[in-house]
Amino acid sequence: MDVDYRLAFELAPVGLCVSRNRFIVDCNQQLCEMFGYSREVLVGQSFMTLYPSPDEFERLGARMVPILNAKGHYGDDRIMKRASGEVFWCHVTGRALNREAPHEAGIWSFEDLSAQRPVKAELTAREREVAARLLDGMTSKEIGRELTISHRTVEIYRARLMRKYKANTTADLVHKLTAGH
Repeated sequence: MDVDYRLAFELAPVGLCVSRNRFIVDCNQQLCEMFGYSREVLVGQSFMTLYPSPDEFERLGARMVPILNAKGHYGDDRIMKRASGEVFWCHVTGRALNREAPHEAGIWSFEDLSAQRPVKAELTAREREVAARLLDGMTSKEIGRELTISHRTVEIYRARLMRKYKANTTADLVHKLTAGH
């Protein structure tokens, strides 16, 4: 049986794209619908277009490199931005085609988590980063190490998140972030 890989790419149930140096070389219709852009607009664009801020694009890109070097693949849940400006939780998974130069070329999938986890509070870039790691079960010290900030600074951001989500404990915060309350 002949397999039509182009058709599989186009009809995949998740957003897919091929990248080169963090620019979109090709993408499927699911990715276009998820982010609210036409394929013509996305092809040739920097991934920065899909991030809430240039700062988050830069920081996450730098953080991915050693993981892609070591494992060849990377995945996380993060907040991304649609063409409308709406932010949403997204599960992103990617594979570097060359581990020595991980941003050189890659294949990425994007899964919209907004139905299960809506964004209910206006969060800063750093609050989004801390929230994503809290959802991964990381401690303040682990988050601090990963984000290269002190664990006390992480605790300040966690306290801000708890206020914004009206949570009494970290477990309550994680529940509300997950449930989107």
